[in-house]
Amino acid sequence: MNDICCIGHITLDKIVTPEKTTYMPGGTSYYFSHGISHLNNTQHYKLVTSIANTEIQAVEEIRSKGINVKVIPTNKTVYFENIYGHNQDERTQRVLAKADPFTVEGLKNVEAHIFHLGSLLADDFSLDVVKYLSGKGILAVDAQGYLREVRGENVYAVDWTDKIEALKYVDILKVNEHEMEVLTGSEDVKEAAKILAGWGVKEVLITLGSLGSVVYAEGKFYEIPAYPPKKVVDATGCGDTYATGYLYLRNQGAPYDEAGCFAAAMSTLKLEHHGPSRGQKKIYGRLSEIAIFIQNSSKLELFFITVKA
Repeated sequence: MNDICCIGHITLDKIVTPEKTTYMPGGTSYYFSHGISHLNNTQHYKLVTSIANTEIQAVEEIRSKGINVKVIPTNKTVYFENIYGHNQDERTQRVLAKADPFTVEGLKNVEAHIFHLGSLLADDFSLDVVKYLSGKGILAVDAQGYLREVRGENVYAVDWTDKIEALKYVDILKVNEHEMEVLTGSEDVKEAAKILAGWGVKEVLITLGSLGSVVYAEGKFYEIPAYPPKKVVDATGCGDTYATGYLYLRNQGAPYDEAGCFAAAMSTLKLEHHGPSRGQKKIYGRLSEIAIFIQNSSKLELFFITVKA
């Protein structure tokens, strides 16, 4: 039995910033898997992805880190173009190619304690898939893909068509401030979190970019700080890295606030460079550096104990 299984497409990404243009693999499943590979959990983690043979090298890269990967064949790889300005909290996107959606049949033999759905586009995971996986384990969902409609090559923000029915089956939901407003119609973080919880979500994670994040669970709010990076380089994958840290610690029994703080720290590490999370030494060293931002020193101690276990 796997502790965590991330399901989602690996993408081909074109990342445009004021400084440079970079081509690289991406997607929730890619960033999540690289993050996990640095947290001593590869033997209890599985990635299920769908990618064309032309980009299979991205899968081999992940497998080289000791991660078990199941590949579901598809004719095309999802191809994103992400354009950032000087404010890394804002981006525009185009989708230049789409892959086939995931199906119940394709996930029949996948087992895990926690399933994390890394949706990229609205049709990646049907309501049937959500219902099926919720009956097999804890279901975590990144809502971003459900709120993206592709018209031609452009991406538009839309509401999640089946949200009221689907969220009954979702245990952990991650959204950013824009996604929470589309889903709930509210610009107020606490009001939006309560609405999402009222629809059935047990743990609501709302990321607010440079303003930190909020976790709402069991009727209580936990305000999570954002740890300032040494340098802002590339925000692509920061939300996925946040989910990695949060689910990793929650799976090990950490409280909501400690999991949130660890997730925020991992996101800061990711923000400082292009590509996915780097190695353990960088994580350990950076955690000691951000200790001044964590008021309760026992939390930092738990981070070290948990990550090294």
